[in-house]
Amino acid sequence: MSRDQVLEELLAEHGRTYADQAGITLRDKPSPLYCLLVLATLSSAPISADVAAETAHELFRAGWRTPEKMRSATWQQRVDALGRGGYRRYDERTATVLEEAAALLMEHHGGDLRRLRREADGDRDALVEALQEFPRLGPTGARIFCREAQAVWPELVPFFDDRGLERAGELGLPTDPGALADTVGGDPGEVARLSAALVRSALADG
Repeated sequence: MSRDQVLEELLAEHGRTYADQAGITLRDKPSPLYCLLVLATLSSAPISADVAAETAHELFRAGWRTPEKMRSATWQQRVDALGRGGYRRYDERTATVLEEAAALLMEHHGGDLRRLRREADGDRDALVEALQEFPRLGPTGARIFCREAQAVWPELVPFFDDRGLERAGELGLPTDPGALADTVGGDPGEVARLSAALVRSALADG
């Protein structure tokens, strides 16, 4: 199978971002970026990526797509929504974490993650570090955020995690991030799809 065929098959089978699965129409706007922060926070627990995405979708269906609305929900309402999404092992602590993160975002950044982007001024490492000020969002969660956010923050392109690059090598695709991004023309949205596809493919392969 040629490299182009491998790429086509990979994207056809796995080329859906986790933001899309969570019901986020990602744009460089406060609400969708906040939703992506919620998804990254949920994904930081030792739980499957699919459960994290489905649980995020459940929170957004409840109407909590801004930090103000997340804070306006009661702790029990958040616990119940997390449970409906399948996030039961971590629901009680996570209900508190979501409130704490929403409060921090509102109080320190005016509810707008674009302020972190401006402060990082194109420095990816600085952005990854700044994101970790949010509760539970360690290096892995911050990188999950950036992996998805590169679709709307082009300065993050190319952003692949180690698991994705390892999977690329297994499939015969370039393992250099720049060369790998070039296989889809370097378009930010397509690079984000490819990055997610490699992770999904690796997870599916066990």
